[in-house]
Amino acid sequence: MLSDLAWLPPAPASIRDDFKALKAAATTPDAAFSDALTRVSLHRLDEGQLAKLAGIVGRVAGDLSPFSRVKLGLLGDGTLSLLASAIVGSGVRHGLLIDVVEGGYGSAVQDAADPSSALRAAGLDMALLALDHRLAGLDRAMPTAADAAAQVDAAFGRIRMIVDGMRADLKGPVLVQTLSTPVEPLFGSFDRVEPGSVFAMVEALNRRLAEWAREGGIVLVDTARLAASVGHERWDDPRHWHASKLGFSPDMIPVYADVVARTIGAIRGKAKKALVLDLDNTLWGGIIGDDGLDGIALGQGNATGEAFLAIQRLALELRARGVVLAVCSKNEDDAARLPFREHPDMLLREEHIAVFQANWTDKASNLKAIAETLNIGVDALVFLDDNPAERAQVRRELPLVGVPELPADPALYPRMLAAAGYFDTVALSEEDRLRADQYQANAQRAQMQAGASDMDSYLASLAMTCTIRPVDSISRPRVAQLINKSNQFNLTTRRYTEAEVAAAEADPQRHAVQIRLVDRFGDNGIISVLIADKGDADWTIDTWLMSCRVLGRRVQEAALAHLVAAAGTEGAERLIGHFVPSPKNRMVEDHYAKLGFTADGDLPDGGTRWVLDLADYTPPVLPMQVDDLFRTEERQAA
Repeated sequence: MLSDLAWLPPAPASIRDDFKALKAAATTPDAAFSDALTRVSLHRLDEGQLAKLAGIVGRVAGDLSPFSRVKLGLLGDGTLSLLASAIVGSGVRHGLLIDVVEGGYGSAVQDAADPSSALRAAGLDMALLALDHRLAGLDRAMPTAADAAAQVDAAFGRIRMIVDGMRADLKGPVLVQTLSTPVEPLFGSFDRVEPGSVFAMVEALNRRLAEWAREGGIVLVDTARLAASVGHERWDDPRHWHASKLGFSPDMIPVYADVVARTIGAIRGKAKKALVLDLDNTLWGGIIGDDGLDGIALGQGNATGEAFLAIQRLALELRARGVVLAVCSKNEDDAARLPFREHPDMLLREEHIAVFQANWTDKASNLKAIAETLNIGVDALVFLDDNPAERAQVRRELPLVGVPELPADPALYPRMLAAAGYFDTVALSEEDRLRADQYQANAQRAQMQAGASDMDSYLASLAMTCTIRPVDSISRPRVAQLINKSNQFNLTTRRYTEAEVAAAEADPQRHAVQIRLVDRFGDNGIISVLIADKGDADWTIDTWLMSCRVLGRRVQEAALAHLVAAAGTEGAERLIGHFVPSPKNRMVEDHYAKLGFTADGDLPDGGTRWVLDLADYTPPVLPMQVDDLFRTEERQAA
């Protein structure tokens, strides 16, 4: 099931004609081409079909909305050439146009160490290190625990050397695979106990890699977990290892490539944010409007009722890690809410649901309304529905919505949803865990705004407090996440790693701040980041981004007031802003003009330079309390 990408619908009979049409249109792509490309990618494609899709991607020049371009270096152990096209083809279904630059066979160390190598000179966004235990020095059992530890240290040291060499020329992170363990045991069940077994050494190395990823040094691609999920015997085909040094069976290439692509997508902010749930025969068995509260299948004591509890349990676990929950059901509203309110075995309750859409409108229209209420794009939604006709309608109308295929047996719904990887992440902060509550509060704000007589009274009623403070070690992971995910309200779309954010914090010639917003409905968390380069007369704004969920709240005016005060205190006379257009940030092309800046010519990268004379600036009266802790801490330090 998992190895076959069963959460995707089968490729249609027209797939060859679809590829031909896409190939013909690829040199002059438009919105229709983009939709068609997405629709084709959202099928169960085999290795050959992924290669054809990769060929089409290679014909597309320039940017193509809503995709993000990624230049990926591929280096590691064994044969890598069979993997590149599958990664490119799989990237399409995750909103990516990937260009893969391959390293030489067996030359990962050389490629990483040589500054003039093709990989290091390619201007890569990120790199993937694909490893195999048989070429990592972990292919033979060691006689003692000390010998085993030395082998693991050597293998880890080699990986570290490669990562450190590549990092100097990357715009983004290095992705490192975990190593799958061998099928063949040496000691039987004692393999896990005996430190000198190959199994134990590979596990020890994987633990080292996981700890490194936890510290932010790398991004993990958990191939070992994937191999265990599909079955090591299916994963590891010795014939292909001996013949071509391919680290796993060619049959596993599509699922491997999908995991790699979804990880890159998570880095680029493509992971989904909200799970939208159908109700009848999805969260419980039966139809609440016909069967009544006592007639639906839900709860302990029978297999079907427990299966639906498992679905709800997964939804709650996703919510606990920050995924927003919503309901989209063809139902009478009162009947739909009844199990949430009164069924004793129901795990999900109304307070867990950010938006509750139960009516007789078509599902695609309701999904658009849910996205609008949550202030997110439809591409951030996953829709879980047992009805194949409803799934087909949503896929046809809204191809950017994640819609997993579901089998007949509800016991398999959680596995299918989890296997699809819609909500995969490469980091998890405390702010991430609170995101579901934040979006739920946002929906309440939207309802309140709809009932307000004017915007000023609405903003005043929110009782907002805006807090501005330096970026620090605690906020750094979230700041880096925002820098790498924010696309729409992002003036330059420059990307920085956690290490680069840390360098900006420590650099006295850079001004790096985080901005939080709290209101009567709760804490929105860190919603804006500013990084400015200090000059004697001019401060140049390198990065200015803001979460779209606080648009219209005038936070940008508070941010500018802070920058003007900070720059003026250090003797600067002007602020310089750069707007660099991207496929997604058109909404802020007038940002500086609205704040009183004057256009001052074009930039080499196609952007515009803007200037604000501090002497001409008048601080605004804002509908919020502004706590500028940066200025407070700066005065205390002085």
